Amino acid sequence: MGQLSTTLLGERIALDTAVFIYALEAHPIFGAEVQGLLHEIDTGQIHALTSVLTLLEVLVQPLRHKRMDLVIAYRERLTSSRLKLYPLTETICEKAAELRARYTTLQTPDAIQLATALFHNANFFITNDDRLRSLEEIPVVVLKDCIISP
Repeated sequence: MGQLSTTLLGERIALDTAVFIYALEAHPIFGAEVQGLLHEIDTGQIHALTSVLTLLEVLVQPLRHKRMDLVIAYRERLTSSRLKLYPLTETICEKAAELRARYTTLQTPDAIQLATALFHNANFFITNDDRLRSLEEIPVVVLKDCIISP
């Protein structure tokens, strides 16, 4: 169990797209840590959610490069685990618009992810995007802050 997983045991967390990319594509720095986090989600020790937008975001590059093995792996990871994959609703769109209005540098995909997290009562949002640190609505955990360098 990684440092991040230990910190989040029992919590309800929202995951940004990068978490899945790092785990499934074995990122050399973040892969092991997020694989451990996903294992804790699979065993029910951490409750996690993400927006269905994550599916769109993770599939683009594998489809572009005709990597059907990754397409299948991402689909399975996002739809057949204890992870809750939530649809985009009018309420979430309105909350995302409020966030974009408040934080002028926030991009639409990030606003949708964050609005999903807020609407579904996540305690933390896990990302590797430094730009999201300034959000006041939800504590943002940036992966690079959780990795101990050798």
